[in-house]
Amino acid sequence: MANQYVDIDTLKFLLYNVHGVQEILDQERYADCDKESIEMLLNSVKDFSDKELFPYFREMDEDPAHFKDGEVLVHPQVNKYMKVGGEMGFISGGFNYKDGGMQLPAMVMHASAFIQDAANNHLPGYIGLTIGAAELITHFANKELNETYIPKMLEGTWGGTMCLTEPEAGSSLSDIVTSATPNGDSYKIHGQKIFISGGDYKGAENIIHLVLARVKGAPAGTKGISLFVVPKKRPNGDGGLTPNDVQTVADFQKMGQRGYCTTHLFFGDKEACQGWLVGEENQGLKYMFLMMNGARIGVGRGAAAIATAAYQASLNYANERSQGRKLTSTGKKDANQEQTLIINHPDVRRMLLLQKVVSEGSLSLILLTAKYQDLSISCADADEREKYRLLLEIMTPVVKTYPSEMGKVAVDNGVQVLGGYGFCTDYILQQYLRDIRIFAIYEGTTGIQSQDLLGRKVTMDNGKALQLLSEEIMNSIKASLGQESLVPYAQKLEAKLELTQQVLKSLMGFAMKGDYQRFLADATPFMEFFSNILIGWLWLDIAREAQKALAAGSKGNSKDFYESKIHAMEFYFKYELPKTTGLAEILIDNSQALTIRTDKRVFA
Repeated sequence: MANQYVDIDTLKFLLYNVHGVQEILDQERYADCDKESIEMLLNSVKDFSDKELFPYFREMDEDPAHFKDGEVLVHPQVNKYMKVGGEMGFISGGFNYKDGGMQLPAMVMHASAFIQDAANNHLPGYIGLTIGAAELITHFANKELNETYIPKMLEGTWGGTMCLTEPEAGSSLSDIVTSATPNGDSYKIHGQKIFISGGDYKGAENIIHLVLARVKGAPAGTKGISLFVVPKKRPNGDGGLTPNDVQTVADFQKMGQRGYCTTHLFFGDKEACQGWLVGEENQGLKYMFLMMNGARIGVGRGAAAIATAAYQASLNYANERSQGRKLTSTGKKDANQEQTLIINHPDVRRMLLLQKVVSEGSLSLILLTAKYQDLSISCADADEREKYRLLLEIMTPVVKTYPSEMGKVAVDNGVQVLGGYGFCTDYILQQYLRDIRIFAIYEGTTGIQSQDLLGRKVTMDNGKALQLLSEEIMNSIKASLGQESLVPYAQKLEAKLELTQQVLKSLMGFAMKGDYQRFLADATPFMEFFSNILIGWLWLDIAREAQKALAAGSKGNSKDFYESKIHAMEFYFKYELPKTTGLAEILIDNSQALTIRTDKRVFA
């Protein structure tokens, strides 16, 4: 299979034209970055990915990370990727100059990482978690911790993780029991953490864990959680490293992302594990959310990238595989005709177009959310920063969930395009399907994200975030009404905004009565409903920019390129957006199907 795992032209069109990265480059914070430097970066990342990521994708699945003799063995490319990733700025790119970074916009960093994810989704997580751990240290830790850990992490010499989940707590962080006991200027850490991605592997010089733990006497629940830097090996002051009583107990074997290790760690088995407090005691979960929110965008990006790579693979197959014959004008097949390529069959085209609208719509969602992230920290005006912070907050659960859930559907359709071959290991689609399944679980399951959206983000600041988002969508609708061919689609989207108000009015009635069990029972259908409308908005924007390019003489890309975007928008509005009508019926229905019975007999 050729290295056609990503469409660079589409990535650049979304980055430059649809979402206007120039607006970000015009901010003082990013004054040293320009379009030419972005172009050079993306091209070099694609070249690197062609040579060092994509060729090892199947190998890493066939020879997965595994635990042996007290160590986690990974593909040799993991250590090479960390080293070269440090040299090329994959880790340091988004950090401030003062921390040793390149101060690049999040939009650019996500565009770069998207290419890497699409090439080999087993590798970028090692760097992604190192970035997240280092961000926590630079934002909240003292000068000494910054000087001790950040340089080595940004150069890729030391990796990083976040350690939240415990065997008996799962996603319920209020129930964690890992303890931290004051011990001079440090704390003694004791406890277990599971599902720690990139938690340990042979060849890594050091792994820096950001661990949630509870100091003795701390308040119960999430209010009593603190955050600690806990290195696998602690610097000993003379340039060397001393083991820090962090033991790898096992590596979980997974159905997908098998080259990306997922470890079970034990801290303090010999009562000799030291950790250093980040910030203040009992503020750990608040600090960790900085990393978790960034990680959620990264999860959505990874899912979008897998969906993209799967689309390219199934499109390539459909353009090469001959089977069956075209229908004649009589509705029958002529057995004397030559076989036709399967891309000419209507249902195959439908499945390919579904893959296209999901993968490209997801990428558009990633870049827009990253743009809000950039503007939330770079706008000169405080009110503008707050506006984009709120937009970022309401988009975060969606940007994690839609690419993960609908990406899974898209890849499944890709397998179907290949028919029986899609199920065989000779072809790559089955691996993409196994890989993408975990993304709906990473960083909080779909149910958790959905409750966050409906229960927190929609209602936050008396609905201010939702109001701002609605204004953004209405601005797009008004702009689209100025192009005659887009008027019907703009009107359909406007009607969906009105439908959203009806849905929320019905759901909020339960919240106002204090019946939160019923209010949140339909959080996941609401996520699907809401996400579907947002992707419709993004496709309307894509089509409008494509229309502009056609009117200007198809500069930058071919006429076919721009027309394909408009056609994809039309497909989305015909096949995907109408699904919100059925979802609205579910959401407005006031029956108690999920909550009326609390005993197990309902499942008998």
